[in-house]
Amino acid sequence: MGPVLAGVLQLLALIAALGLAYVPLGNYMARVYSSDKHWRVEKWIYKGIGANPDTEMRWPAYLRGVLAFSAVGVLFLYLLQRLQGVLPGSLGFKAIDPDQAFNTAASFVTNTNWQSYYGEQAMGHVVQTAGLAVQNFVSAAVGIAVAVALVRGFARSRTGELGNFWSDMLRGVTRILLPLSVVAAIVLVACGAIQNFSGIHEVGQFFNGHSMGGSQQWNGGAVASQEAIKEIGTNGGGYFNANSAHPFENPTPFTNLFEIFLLLVIPFALTRTFGIMVGSIKQGYAILATMGTIWVGFIALMMWTEFAHHGPALQIAGGAMEGKETRIGVGASSIFAVSTTLTSTGAVDSFHSSFTGLGGGITMLGMQLGEIAPGGTGSGLYGMLIMAIIAVFIAGLMVGRTPEYLGKKIGTREIKLAACYILITPALVLIFTAAAMALPTPGNSMTNSGAHGFSEILYAYSSAANNNGSAFAGLNADTQWFNTTLGLAMVLGRFLPMVFVLALAGSLAEQKPVPATAGTLRTEKPLFTGLLVGAILIITGLTYFPALALGPLAEGLAS
Repeated sequence: MGPVLAGVLQLLALIAALGLAYVPLGNYMARVYSSDKHWRVEKWIYKGIGANPDTEMRWPAYLRGVLAFSAVGVLFLYLLQRLQGVLPGSLGFKAIDPDQAFNTAASFVTNTNWQSYYGEQAMGHVVQTAGLAVQNFVSAAVGIAVAVALVRGFARSRTGELGNFWSDMLRGVTRILLPLSVVAAIVLVACGAIQNFSGIHEVGQFFNGHSMGGSQQWNGGAVASQEAIKEIGTNGGGYFNANSAHPFENPTPFTNLFEIFLLLVIPFALTRTFGIMVGSIKQGYAILATMGTIWVGFIALMMWTEFAHHGPALQIAGGAMEGKETRIGVGASSIFAVSTTLTSTGAVDSFHSSFTGLGGGITMLGMQLGEIAPGGTGSGLYGMLIMAIIAVFIAGLMVGRTPEYLGKKIGTREIKLAACYILITPALVLIFTAAAMALPTPGNSMTNSGAHGFSEILYAYSSAANNNGSAFAGLNADTQWFNTTLGLAMVLGRFLPMVFVLALAGSLAEQKPVPATAGTLRTEKPLFTGLLVGAILIITGLTYFPALALGPLAEGLAS
């Protein structure tokens, strides 16, 4: 079997698996967020934190809950890292430096999971499990909660109430993320991923059964359990520096495909949850079709760039194998790379900086779209719904009609909030990139010069501001400048958009439904799906094309 055919068959198998999970998982999540019953363990937690889960919140109160909970998470994780040297199970690792501790705390609380450190050489068992793994759960649950609040804004009328943040967040952990992660971790352990709390071991280096004379140090850890929530919660932070290219995290081609399935299943299934909660399954299918079209299109482009045979070496290897694991191959690596950058996962089974120039540009563009195809857990859905509002507004301008979406008028207030949402992240990316390139010190962190060196910087800030977490490996980001500015980009890129999303949800919930007429744009039809795809690509292209032309496009056209 040729490598191209193998890649296509893996893609088809992945689509089939996602299709089988779509209806039951989407229906289940709709029931979770529509139920008025609380589990006993949830009641204990509510009592412990002093929250009343039955109290409805308007958008400012909901936002205060999001920000307060996240701020406490940043502080706790920062202190945990700073105190690592005196904690049990630290494996002898010292306390994390202040700038890197801030960067890591901001990274994991914002669901970015950017890592400017070597996990197996810096973080002990306590920080990994009680700090990073916990944030993998709760940061993902916060994203889903904000998305559900926006969906309620469309579904409700004549009220500003959006639900209860504490209830939504906790249900996301206890009823969705935790059960799925337990099952996924068992599968990964059965397939060879490690799960232990062993210390550091000295391992000899061998090749073809013969000692090479050297040795390496490896430590164990609760890898399978963290790998499960890392993918299910679209987090992406690896236990080891090699991330999902490491055989302890991703042992076989099957686990590789399984991990791709995990990082996509909730974001895709949330479109059905959305359709059920707004009372129109077809609306959910329209959003799903938009996400799926972009996702499959990007995979096709990536496979084309990485399988293109320029020279005898690539012909012998069957594609651009630099930076890719031989046990995984070009096709599966392409699917993983596109899926992880079109979501907010950031996990990698290959090194994006070693992709072809155009291939690296595709991963970068996937993040710059806003990671909405299908996007992160929750953030992908609310990002796509914001783009749907923009598309409806554009259609309204074309025909001279007041735009409406799901029975709600898109007036001046709504379009201003949507516009602020789509502008804030590109502003962060381009301003920080320009500052890094203009100042003399940050440029010293680039391994490469020219277009590829610029791509390292642009990729870093695209990844941070869009809460992805992957990186072009040539950039040394463990400096005070990058730890601080990337941390700020993550925090601002996560929570400023949430302000606009929740304000928009509150505005929509207060409206009276508008009855559909003959002039109403049918947003469940293929025509609207095409309009939405076009709007996403054009808006992103106009925003980022000059920067992309200086980096991956210039590199790709020159090669």
